[in-house]
Amino acid sequence: MRSRFPLFWLALHRRRRMLAYLAAGMVLFETLMVVVSRAVPPAQLLGGEVNAAPGAFQAFSGSTGDVSLASYPGLLGAGLVHPLWIALQLTAIGSLAAAAVAADLESGTIELLITRPISRARLLAERGAAIVAASVLLNAAATVTLAVGIAASPTLHRAVSLSGVVAAGLLGCCLTLCLTGPALAVSAAGRRRAQVLGATIAFGAVGFALNFIAMAWSKARPLRYLSPFHYYTPGDALAHAHLPWASAAVLLAVGMAGVVAAFPLLNHRDLAP
Repeated sequence: MRSRFPLFWLALHRRRRMLAYLAAGMVLFETLMVVVSRAVPPAQLLGGEVNAAPGAFQAFSGSTGDVSLASYPGLLGAGLVHPLWIALQLTAIGSLAAAAVAADLESGTIELLITRPISRARLLAERGAAIVAASVLLNAAATVTLAVGIAASPTLHRAVSLSGVVAAGLLGCCLTLCLTGPALAVSAAGRRRAQVLGATIAFGAVGFALNFIAMAWSKARPLRYLSPFHYYTPGDALAHAHLPWASAAVLLAVGMAGVVAAFPLLNHRDLAP
């Protein structure tokens, strides 16, 4: 298998330590969220703050408005849309996307790859698949941690079903693919690692900020449709125990559009230093 897809395995092997640290960080953080949820009832912990500004807190619970942050699904959903969760995901996406094409152009090693019997499409496909595999790994780490914590607590299990945890994990994979597509397109068109890393951070940070502003300020509500985090609602998935197919379709469509655009961008560009 490794001889058939060498670029895929090499991309993961080179960043194996980083991915291990990120997965461990994801497990520790989600464990902390479970422990906090079990120790203090969410209504007691956050009830006053949420009631004072309910719209602003919807973005932090990963909900479109049906689920309060001062509830078990809302608080656990916050662990799946927390800035730390986003940062861990963006680190993996940005690092692997930068290495897909732009890093080889910056270091001057792209010609060594292309002179071998490896097409540009294969180069991009295998390295893009490595990004998807890393994102699935991180989402699986968070999902399994939540599932174990919820299964071990009767109180949490009564409020959140395991099928809801699976739905939230699948929706997380849709979000990371949504962010991966544009990052891969930037790598295919760019020449510097910094360009890809900056674009990846911008997609995530600006998208989250835009959704937060739209939720907190009624006049900016229409802007929420421009943010991927409007469609990423883990709190709703945990509460209702089903995957919001329309939102998942939007996230997947944006991600696939970026992936599809990356191939012609790479094929029609000059790879000379």
